[in-house]
Amino acid sequence: MLRASTSRWTVFIPLLAAIILAATWGRSLPGIGVVVVIAALAGAVLAAVQHAEVIAHRVGEPFGSLVLAVAVTVIEVGLIVTMMVSSGEKSAALARDTVFAAVMITCNGIFGLALLVGAVRRRVAVFNAEGTGAALGTVATVSTLSLVLPTFTTSKPGPEFSPAQLAFAAAASLLLYALFVMVQTVRHRDDFLPVEESDGADERGDRPTVRATLLSLAMLMVALVAVVGLAKVVSPSIESAVASAGLPQSAVGVVIALLVLLPETLAAVRAARRDQVQISLNLALGSAMASIGLTIPAIALATIWLDGPLVLGLGATQMVLLALTVVAGVLTVVPGRATLLQGGVHVALFSAFVFLAASP
Repeated sequence: MLRASTSRWTVFIPLLAAIILAATWGRSLPGIGVVVVIAALAGAVLAAVQHAEVIAHRVGEPFGSLVLAVAVTVIEVGLIVTMMVSSGEKSAALARDTVFAAVMITCNGIFGLALLVGAVRRRVAVFNAEGTGAALGTVATVSTLSLVLPTFTTSKPGPEFSPAQLAFAAAASLLLYALFVMVQTVRHRDDFLPVEESDGADERGDRPTVRATLLSLAMLMVALVAVVGLAKVVSPSIESAVASAGLPQSAVGVVIALLVLLPETLAAVRAARRDQVQISLNLALGSAMASIGLTIPAIALATIWLDGPLVLGLGATQMVLLALTVVAGVLTVVPGRATLLQGGVHVALFSAFVFLAASP
């Protein structure tokens, strides 16, 4: 874990990335410009992870995981709303595709990768079944209420909610997320702490100072704004590459979601390498919960001034993948320990999601 001192590059890189974002926003980029943006995005991701670890070292778990998950999601929600306002009817399914991609990436990609890394180090990845199961159950419930039910409701034609149904889904998502945060951080905090102390456990006497923590918090926000903003800047190039490869438009959303969730992915892998698998799972499921619990209410509010349809219902293939994710997740979580096999199952589901996004 990072100590109180913050490396100079972790301050310089986010500021540089923010400058590049300001210089490239809304412009068509040449080939060299795309390379510069991608390099700045990668640097901002690494800096964000470093600053998130400083904050986590100061405030402890599970607050550290919560800070990174919520910070990324708030900025991502802002990006989604901005794109919906600017794109009109072309963005009817943008919120659905982004939220579903976030669920698949976090609950299969990050989740499975963390289990694989943890199992490789100690043959068995150990975590707290009570807290992880509660988080998974909340993600499954909110995902179903927000993304599956619109396909079957009849008040409005198409996979859409009526205004009253959308308001209910938004309120349920927000209330369940608030309840989840309260349980995670106050009532049952021990259920979300690592089961075993690792060799890299924090030394509370060497925690970062308040000044270093506030600096890291500020730089984390700058880095995350740069990550999400640069992902948006490079999206036209991604769209061109996807079109040139003959891939469907939905693949663009998957690529952008992968870029936006890079900080959580890298932070989760680093925690798993320190034998803190529970922290990795907190990041994965916390990010999934925040993505739904904050995005759906924000989109519901945005529909007040947005014109055009809002498609939230998943298709048959997507619902099958979501159901498989929930079932596999339950079977993985219940024992409180996982081997390479369970990690491989989730990575296989993530691979299936990416493949089907490219070849539906």
